[in-house]
Amino acid sequence: MTLAALEAQDIRQWFSRMPWRPGHSPLSAVPEYEDYLFEQWRADTFDASWQQLGIYAQGYYDAIPDIPVVLMSSWYDAYVRTTLENHAGLTAGRQSPVRLIMGPWLHGDRNITHSGDAEFGPQAAFDHHIAAHWLAFRLAWFQRWLQGRPQDGAADPAARLFLMGGGSGRRNAQGRFDHGGAWVQADAWPVPQARPTAFYLHADGRLDLAPPRTDGARIRYQADPRHPVPTIGGSLTSGQPVFSGGGFDQREDARFFGVQQPGLPLASRDDVIVFQTAPLEQDLAVVGPVTVSLFISSDCPDTDFTAKLIDVYPASPDDPDGYALNLTDGIFRCRFHASWEQASLLEPHKVYAITIEPFATCNLFKRGHRIRLDIASSNFPKYDVNPNSGESAADAREKRVALNTVHLSPAHPSSITLCVAEPQALVPLPTPAMTTG
Repeated sequence: MTLAALEAQDIRQWFSRMPWRPGHSPLSAVPEYEDYLFEQWRADTFDASWQQLGIYAQGYYDAIPDIPVVLMSSWYDAYVRTTLENHAGLTAGRQSPVRLIMGPWLHGDRNITHSGDAEFGPQAAFDHHIAAHWLAFRLAWFQRWLQGRPQDGAADPAARLFLMGGGSGRRNAQGRFDHGGAWVQADAWPVPQARPTAFYLHADGRLDLAPPRTDGARIRYQADPRHPVPTIGGSLTSGQPVFSGGGFDQREDARFFGVQQPGLPLASRDDVIVFQTAPLEQDLAVVGPVTVSLFISSDCPDTDFTAKLIDVYPASPDDPDGYALNLTDGIFRCRFHASWEQASLLEPHKVYAITIEPFATCNLFKRGHRIRLDIASSNFPKYDVNPNSGESAADAREKRVALNTVHLSPAHPSSITLCVAEPQALVPLPTPAMTTG
């Protein structure tokens, strides 16, 4: 009966009626699981429940032996940040080698060469490009470090990274978008060749290297929690049938939950602010952490700000309006502007400095493309919707329309910092010898 009750639920309908209530949710037939859901949903501060071994690795790196480690994830995986934080924690002050592999895949899909609608080509597969296959790679690693077998002479860089981009931008027979890419290697992460570079947000929608010069410049918009910006791909996993991960044109599409006007770009919404560069005059690689520094204010006691980094392709025969490919995104809940450990509500219209940290990325922006940053206050259902009332998103009954402001003046210069490298400075990863151990 329990299984039948669960299978009878229409989860997409339930996602249109949030937040849920204990005893009145799609999990009400399994009370212990429902209790676990609400326990996590309500634990929105960084308290002891999130600082346990097995959840919060940063607090326990000293307890992990100094041993050789391989860390592998992918740019559209939900664990990019975890992987890179573990890399930093396990390399600092240690002697044993730590190797990093970052592909372009979704979670666990190391030999699937597309993520969402973005196709990266056969070279994106782990097999035959990192090693003969995954089993051979693991076997060689354990034979080397547990049995002392000499290395076979193959390249063993500190980081193997898939640099997305460089494709034709045309559609293949399956309708996927050719974004392309290639494997590169590096001596460290972050990549030494990439320099952090600030791009400033301007009130006329520009994104460029020049700081703002207009006093009092700002952009205001209304954020209505009843009509959130729908999630169109991203670093997601295990979301079917409600959401799908990967790269997609940032355009409303009936495949995605919450879409109301299929065919229209998200940029056409009045609650999405778009900042973009002029068409690039030369190829540019962005490889590393992404940091969005905003000066914001709101007329509500709490609200969210989201940031999304996009590679904008010019018009093509397949996409006459161009193609806006999402690379990475992040969110900041303003009740935690002072501390993750304790909520602190906003004072109406007071200006606050906040930092959004989207996942790191590794992308080649081709000549003629634009670098774009979208700012909004929702990205649902990837992130739950802030009611803007000061209540917890898990229990809110009052939903307010927030008047949110992004400040763009010399006194409050909002920006995005990208790690920029000249593509020719990046080192191609050699093709491995096809041995199976």
